[in-house]
Amino acid sequence: MNLNPKFSADAWQIVTPPTYALGESPFWHPHEQMLYWVDISGKQILRANIYMGTVQAWDMPSEPGCMAPATGGGLVIALRHGVFLAPAWGAELQHLTTLDYDPAEMRANDGKCDAQGRFWVGTIDETRTLRNAALFCVDARASTNNSAVRTTCMVNPADLPVTTGNGLAWSPDNSTLYWSDTPAHTVWAWRHDQISNCLSDRREFATFKPKPTGWLADATQTDNGNYRGRPDGSAVDAQGNYWVAMFEGRRVCQFSPDGSLVGEYAVPLQCPTMVCFGGEDLKTLYLTSARHHRHANELVSYPLSGSVLSMRVDVPGLPVNFFAS
Repeated sequence: MNLNPKFSADAWQIVTPPTYALGESPFWHPHEQMLYWVDISGKQILRANIYMGTVQAWDMPSEPGCMAPATGGGLVIALRHGVFLAPAWGAELQHLTTLDYDPAEMRANDGKCDAQGRFWVGTIDETRTLRNAALFCVDARASTNNSAVRTTCMVNPADLPVTTGNGLAWSPDNSTLYWSDTPAHTVWAWRHDQISNCLSDRREFATFKPKPTGWLADATQTDNGNYRGRPDGSAVDAQGNYWVAMFEGRRVCQFSPDGSLVGEYAVPLQCPTMVCFGGEDLKTLYLTSARHHRHANELVSYPLSGSVLSMRVDVPGLPVNFFAS
């Protein structure tokens, strides 16, 4: 199903200038009324006071793939070399667990917490050949000084070969988990029993046309040569619609719970990376983007690459889940 963009690229507001290499993992902190996100390639965690127009940056020792707010304050952060708890902004990082992968070839990527307070982290195969990315679940609810954090591999490459784990989200009733492989142009959905923490009945939720050989971004191509991008980071709204940033596609797509494409939203940059809902009413859609490793001509055509954008929407999103420990 092909739709004309529901809103033009002019509907977006600029939240930050295009100074970030690879923005990802945005979330709206309801207590602080601030927007958080990471710059993976820049090895920074960032937060913005939208009302004051200020941004704070915190340097990390390695690439932060994703993060979430913690119930006791601070953040849980998945870095290349492990998962850490930061009890406050700028505080010393406390090691929680190390995920089972080789950091010389892989790193943490997209992730967030479920409604039970468990932190889910997908990984990325940086070789782009092994397809050995996985989805991990970090549960610290029963941990003490004498007991280890429980880390479980929920989706492993033996069952589902993946290169870039992305697009993690849950339905409003928490019964469906979404996860994608960006290079495979596919989003999957599982049944998720949150009490037993079991996944079952995997199905293809959405698939997209592959990238044409030799494709390059060109601002003069209104249809991108029929290439509409690849699924990157996502969020779900209160009606259960799945919103996904289409990397290289200059758009955000909105899918109904049955997988039907119900909306497309043009973006004034080539590579949107992830969406989240925020603001007091959760009706502001925030969008991160990438400029790292993009072609020079593309950056000339799309000078907002690397910025954070926002757009008002009709249906509120789901609030961020907090990490429980």
